[in-house]
Amino acid sequence: MMTPTVTRQRPWWVAAAAAVAALVPTAGSAVAAPPSVAATIVVAADGSGNYRTVQAAVDSVPSNNTAAVTISIKKGTYTGLVRVPANKPHITFAGATGTASDVVLSESRPASQYGTDGSATVLIAAPDTAVRDLTIRNAYDEAANGASQALALYANGDRQTYTNVRFLGNQDTLLTWTGSSGKVMRQYFYRCYVEGDVDFIYGSGTAVFDNSQIHSLSRGSTSNNGYITAASTYTNNPYGLLFVNSTFTSNAAAGTVYLGRPWHPSGDVNAVAQVLIRNSTLGAHIRTSQPWTDMSGFSWKDARFSEYQNTGPGATVNSNRPQLSSGQAASYLARDYLAGSDGWNPVR
Repeated sequence: MMTPTVTRQRPWWVAAAAAVAALVPTAGSAVAAPPSVAATIVVAADGSGNYRTVQAAVDSVPSNNTAAVTISIKKGTYTGLVRVPANKPHITFAGATGTASDVVLSESRPASQYGTDGSATVLIAAPDTAVRDLTIRNAYDEAANGASQALALYANGDRQTYTNVRFLGNQDTLLTWTGSSGKVMRQYFYRCYVEGDVDFIYGSGTAVFDNSQIHSLSRGSTSNNGYITAASTYTNNPYGLLFVNSTFTSNAAAGTVYLGRPWHPSGDVNAVAQVLIRNSTLGAHIRTSQPWTDMSGFSWKDARFSEYQNTGPGATVNSNRPQLSSGQAASYLARDYLAGSDGWNPVR
């Protein structure tokens, strides 16, 4: 099979930023007091709940909501986009059974046709959002229809938590995004499962993957089965992507998957990837001699890539695998990534 390539429709972030901005209320506009809303809203495809679709439940939450709202989703597969605007915080999306595979939010939209943001099955721009016990899937079949971005999740809000959530896709499965260098968007993924093949965890946001499984899909190549990360962390942010106490798995051939490469959107020199993989188990699919690689003319050596105390057949130490010292590692814990200026600490 040919070496995987990335087909990106650039400059997509212009359209994405406009789409997300459209979800945000205009500054200085008059805002009416939000009406009351039920503490729990039930979604059931068979009509036994308050709504049949997740988006209808989101739409029922008043703008500028200040009270906690749980959207409980009964067992089933729900096809359709889910969009949570920035002015609807404090929503928890919960799979009703507690088993992530029982509740599936699914769409099949490639970015080649719909744009990056338009391809995302779920786009959450609101802060203080929680998602648990369900699956978010972009079912686009790239083998049948051609390579394209096809996001499962577009996370564009601060203080978001994801617990026992499965993210399924191929290229660019999960995007964590800030929109500009002056913003910090933090997301915490605990006991999650993320799968994909090319750049399937990427973006400029700050995201911690704790006790999670990161699964690289095989593209059938004997030499290159893709890249796990493509971070574009801005230089004014010391914290980008952290993987801790996690497991990296794959059915791909040994030594054929890169840990990541540095993404500079539109050649932005201020986007300098920061990725740390620590205290994790790396499978044999990870390239041992050089797991980081260049991207679009930018050297991986200029990025902020590092490891610390990893184990497994894909974990080795050599000159192409920067390692943190124990002193440095003490300042790169999950709580350091997430604390920000408000001391947020969702770490389990």
